[in-house]
Amino acid sequence: MAECITSRDNAKIKYACKLAQSAAFRNQEKSFLAEGLKLCPELAKGCPLKVIYYTERALAKSPELESLPGEHYLVQPHVAEKLAQVDSSQGVFAVFGMPEPGWETVASASAQKQGGARFLALERVQDPGNVGTLIRSAAAFGFDAVLLSDGCASPWSPKTLRSSMGAAARIPVLEVGSMAQAVQKLRDLGVLVLAAALYNSVELGAQPVQPGPGGLCTVIGSEGQGLSEETVRACSKAVRIPMSDRVESLNAGVAGSVLLWQFRGEC
Repeated sequence: MAECITSRDNAKIKYACKLAQSAAFRNQEKSFLAEGLKLCPELAKGCPLKVIYYTERALAKSPELESLPGEHYLVQPHVAEKLAQVDSSQGVFAVFGMPEPGWETVASASAQKQGGARFLALERVQDPGNVGTLIRSAAAFGFDAVLLSDGCASPWSPKTLRSSMGAAARIPVLEVGSMAQAVQKLRDLGVLVLAAALYNSVELGAQPVQPGPGGLCTVIGSEGQGLSEETVRACSKAVRIPMSDRVESLNAGVAGSVLLWQFRGEC
């Protein structure tokens, strides 16, 4: 029988709340908090589950929660309210260790995958909903990894996790610092790197795109400013999505998903 936590001031509850609220603390602890009856078991397939909390009502609805690894705690409804990041909480919360893929993951995919690998790179995409959506789309369209520059929303924040629906556990997500430097590393691996930009760009579908021997990467910029000039210069070429003149632009989540479908890998 799982131990029951009845106090909102319990040290474990405070720790979990701090993981939800602070990206710096998540990075320090190499851990994050997730919430959801479906999301937590999904993340457990690819991330080490350390601690899981659930209400009696949630356990009655999903008794399979007891079979998940890690420490287990029952929490009273008022304690669950403190952990909850959404208004209609399902009463399931879990602390996971962050997977930590490195450049060797990218290099291995580029070298070993027939026809080259597929990568998504995001530069300063600050909206967690867009970051989560794009991670989910990358997983759906057979991409091999997602690269995030400095200034991107954390892939492990509660809102990003909800938007990605656990996809960050199914596809490697690397936080790479400078995107221009990451692009150069990709090109050194033989990857064709395409910037989503307007200046000096080729309209999507206007001519065939042949991936490099190491594969292909699509680079998406921030919602307001797009890609930096340094990153665009570092890329192999620029592409743009053909649109009517009724709108000026698409948001990062939509534009990126269109490009991901266009350059999809093995789905």
